[in-house]
Amino acid sequence: MKPDETIVKEIEEQRPPVPAGLLTRPEKDRLVERGMVALYRWYTTRSQTTRNWNPDKSFNWRALRTDHSATLHDIIEGFFAVEQYVPDYVGTVINLARQSHGRSHFQIRWGSEEEKHSDTWLNALLFLRFRTPQWIEDYKQALRTKVWRLPWDDALHLSFYTVIQERATQLNYLNTVLVAQGKNDKPELTHDQDPVLAEVAHTIAVDEAAHYNFFLEVARLLLYYYPTQALEALAEVVQHFAMPALDLIPNATQFYEAAYRAGIYDSRHYARDVLQTALDALSVTGRRALAEGVKRFRRVPDPDGNLRDTAFFDVFDYNAVETAVQRMFSRIAQYERDFGLADIDPTRFVPSGLALSR
Repeated sequence: MKPDETIVKEIEEQRPPVPAGLLTRPEKDRLVERGMVALYRWYTTRSQTTRNWNPDKSFNWRALRTDHSATLHDIIEGFFAVEQYVPDYVGTVINLARQSHGRSHFQIRWGSEEEKHSDTWLNALLFLRFRTPQWIEDYKQALRTKVWRLPWDDALHLSFYTVIQERATQLNYLNTVLVAQGKNDKPELTHDQDPVLAEVAHTIAVDEAAHYNFFLEVARLLLYYYPTQALEALAEVVQHFAMPALDLIPNATQFYEAAYRAGIYDSRHYARDVLQTALDALSVTGRRALAEGVKRFRRVPDPDGNLRDTAFFDVFDYNAVETAVQRMFSRIAQYERDFGLADIDPTRFVPSGLALSR
């Protein structure tokens, strides 16, 4: 039976431009960039549709309580302080990634959402009324005399750094929600229930979850096409990770101790609910296995003489990463079909071939 010509044509159109497993560096770079652009466009539409809130008008600020514990005050003040470095978080990466449409434009979108968080915590600080407006203004200016510097200056390291950082930030806000809902078991926070604060923290936590998931998709894309280099970068980030700006905030110790006492964030949260959660999502076996695996990385020739990475298969589930990347491209394909781009310039998944080389 002769196969349908339209099916044959479709298969030929989707055939990788080079043999599987032999993608060149420029081709991999092109595929990663194309995926980034498509993911950014999908993300922006979803953000505008589902999370288009306003720092001033979306919350009943007049109903925010003004008699909270000193511990909670320290935590909110810390959140405000960290967000004062949004211009540094955004601007430095935009300049670094300006040649990448996907990375630079997402950074602009991400910055617009972080700007809302900064203004929201400013409102919280003002309406809590435990600091005067003049004190807050002076504190803001003192914070902005210092500049936050990138912990790394390349896309690989920064992508994995942001995965961990966004998950940690999300967890901070989710645990703040529990305090404001009266679900925290710390005695000093017993009377800190506040529905307005709960709504504020939950709204920002939802944003942070979206950021985390975006960077997770980017990290998977990098792991898929550049597994060895990506895992080496991830291992270095895990080894040296620190939350941003804490070395710049004058009362950072007070903030950290308050968060620790309140059960908002501590080393156990980081190990279990941040790092392990992120590694699981990336299909990486664990922190120790990652570090040991990176030490064993080697490159050996295949039967045709092409150098091929081998040791990374012991560190993470490459097939699971491929499945996740395929899901992402399927979601993008549906999005592009919805508004017609698929008819002109569709984004297509191209297999690396490494999943079949084991």
